[in-house]
Amino acid sequence: MNLHRMFFVLALFIFSSCAIKSQKGTTDFIKPVNLEERTTTAIVISDLFYADNYDLEFLPNDNFKLELDSSNTILKITPSESFSGLSLIAFRMNGNEYQIPVKLHKRKKYLFTYKPEGNPESVNLFGQFNGWNRNNLPMSDEDGDGVYQIRVPLDPGRYEYKYYIDGKELIDPENPVKVPNGFGDYNSVIIIEKIQSDKQFLHLLGYKRSDDSITYNFYYESLLKNLLTPADVIALLDNSKIPGQNIVIDGNEISIGFNEAELQGENIIRVAVSKSGIATNFQTVRLKDGMPLGNNGFESWHDAIIYSIMLDRFYDGDTTNNSPVEQPDLSYKANYQGGDLQGLTDKIQRGYFDSLGINTLWVSPIIDNTNNAYREYPPPHRYFTGYHGYWPVSSTKVEEHFGNMKLAQKFVDQAHNHGINVLMDYVANHVHKEHPLWKEHRDWFGVLELPDGRKNLRLWDEYRLTTWFEPYLPSFDYVDSKEALQFMTDNAVWWLKETGVDGFRHDAVKHIPNKFWRTLTKKLKIEVEIPEHKKVYQIGETFGSLKLISSYVNNGQLDAQFNFNLYDVALPVFLYSNNSFELLDLQMQKTFSVYGMDHLMGNVMDSHDKVRYMAYADGDIELNSNDAIEIGWNNPPKVDHPSSYQKLKLHLAYILTIPGVPVIYYGDEIGMTGAADPDNRRMMRFGSSLNQYEKETLKDVSGLIHIRSEHPALRYGDFYTLLANDVCYAFIRSDLNERILVLLNKSNEDQTLELQIPPVYKIRRAVNVQTGESETIESDKLITTVPPIGWKILKLEK
Repeated sequence: MNLHRMFFVLALFIFSSCAIKSQKGTTDFIKPVNLEERTTTAIVISDLFYADNYDLEFLPNDNFKLELDSSNTILKITPSESFSGLSLIAFRMNGNEYQIPVKLHKRKKYLFTYKPEGNPESVNLFGQFNGWNRNNLPMSDEDGDGVYQIRVPLDPGRYEYKYYIDGKELIDPENPVKVPNGFGDYNSVIIIEKIQSDKQFLHLLGYKRSDDSITYNFYYESLLKNLLTPADVIALLDNSKIPGQNIVIDGNEISIGFNEAELQGENIIRVAVSKSGIATNFQTVRLKDGMPLGNNGFESWHDAIIYSIMLDRFYDGDTTNNSPVEQPDLSYKANYQGGDLQGLTDKIQRGYFDSLGINTLWVSPIIDNTNNAYREYPPPHRYFTGYHGYWPVSSTKVEEHFGNMKLAQKFVDQAHNHGINVLMDYVANHVHKEHPLWKEHRDWFGVLELPDGRKNLRLWDEYRLTTWFEPYLPSFDYVDSKEALQFMTDNAVWWLKETGVDGFRHDAVKHIPNKFWRTLTKKLKIEVEIPEHKKVYQIGETFGSLKLISSYVNNGQLDAQFNFNLYDVALPVFLYSNNSFELLDLQMQKTFSVYGMDHLMGNVMDSHDKVRYMAYADGDIELNSNDAIEIGWNNPPKVDHPSSYQKLKLHLAYILTIPGVPVIYYGDEIGMTGAADPDNRRMMRFGSSLNQYEKETLKDVSGLIHIRSEHPALRYGDFYTLLANDVCYAFIRSDLNERILVLLNKSNEDQTLELQIPPVYKIRRAVNVQTGESETIESDKLITTVPPIGWKILKLEK
């Protein structure tokens, strides 16, 4: 032991009289705030953390100009011109001092140009980078040469975009790369290459217990030769800054020590390095009595593995409630098919989900829906029923096709008896026109007829907060109706208490104002979370930009949303040989920069709104095909190639080993295929109705799910990329319990990889967690072969 470490151990006892005490003051730990250059960011304080009151005093900070409004509800942060990286903003509340992590990553700006014909009144750029907003990126022709320009700050990655010229959407005529957009047209595609620079990463080395103290060790990886100083290290225990006396720096190694008494109960240690204007990842260590989480069953929502169920299409356990809607032009595909709460309860009791490895069920809405069929607004105006649950006609009644409230409560109780959490799908955006609320409170809803004569139908961006999905589905106007907002947030809390569910999946989140989610979450904290000492998990559905989606994800609103931004990149990478894993890794890093590595975002391969992955993998439908709906009606896919099952399992191996919460859509575990809605909602099949390949897929997918359950590094670990090339992806997940190396190969041939393991890990062998086979690592180098369309999951051991 060197002198630094001898002094450190002694110091833990010398300073015990002034040891840090975790000043939580709130049930939340404050997440980093992302800033932009030369921009003032306004933060709603309740989005940072919940408190009984917000009597705050912010301390001076040279890096930021801070403005707190008179009601102590909004904080405005303006970074200085020189700031980048990661820093802390200190504030006092109730006599204690807390910290807000703040980071700013300077991005390169990229030039977009367009030369239109004639003299247009408006020229705009829009795309994935701004949530397809047609108006907030106006282009200009300042020199009058007829070429309109705009510079946009972008991270490396793949982006689809178009130009919006006087109300017309046009692709980039100077860019030959384009892809179908699913709406009968094309989008242009640009790929921003990663600029090679110094790789900075904070590694987790481990922890040591000695007498009454615990030390946690980290390693700062960087090519920079500058010495690491205490000023470069940012370390928090919950929301309080860890004193310098608890921190020892030895070269690039950081040790943080505590007396065990300081770590009683649940705590979170967060450590990062910010040097030369560049910040590393935040290492987040979740503890209970000083020991890492991950070894004692379901300890937090990071342990969740979600199974998504379209209730009507899962299992028919009570044929007496089978009463399909009668309408001559109504297809069987759009009608009730018999799935119900009794069937779901039966499958729980028979151990289906125990065997599969699932610990959380997201069930489609069980609220009472209309018993009539209605025609869809877009051509060809087919008839649909409310089998899916999203056409509510009651605020308190369970849909009779599914059961009743007593059965709903029994289902939840049975799930809990099997260690399974339940997420209720709650519809807050709209009701069906047969709902009493529409009949009695028209002033609670937006209008269908717009002043310009158009109908406010499916104007997703132009009238985002009031647009209707269908003429018979009036949307709430929560902006102008406080009564509606209070009623519906109270109603959500009522459903949670009445049924005993553990959280919500929220529909159409971006069409509902942030105020709604803040009100609901505050009520849940006050009425459920704090008095019952439980965490209610809320995950939302939003299609849009990272900025839009993340605006709803914070301590004051939702815990997560489904990560469709990652989904949109992952699919073409796994499906097509010309897309490199480097693109996927860039999107992964972008996810981490916004949500952190320890996020709870939902990772999906399929959903009830998307074409099933198997239809793509089997070649029945091209990605973003304009014909996916009609194919589902007229030529529904069937699996023709056994290799497609292996492609599906490879994608699930990825979903089940990355940070976030994996979401398995019912039927994924058997390789169910399907085109667009409603073909992607076929009746689930079990047992003898499965063919040989489906049974093998069920076994292998279950195996992958159990691997995630059995290895805490896959649920709590960081993410360190070793390789991302045209055909292979290799990354390490590390927590305080273990290190897991994941290798993916999408090619049709064996791939022999030579991988350099970080020397600070001191790894000597890699053990295959599926087969038990061991591979030797010499001089920190692993040479291994990954099978075609296959994977390896290896535990790294010293």
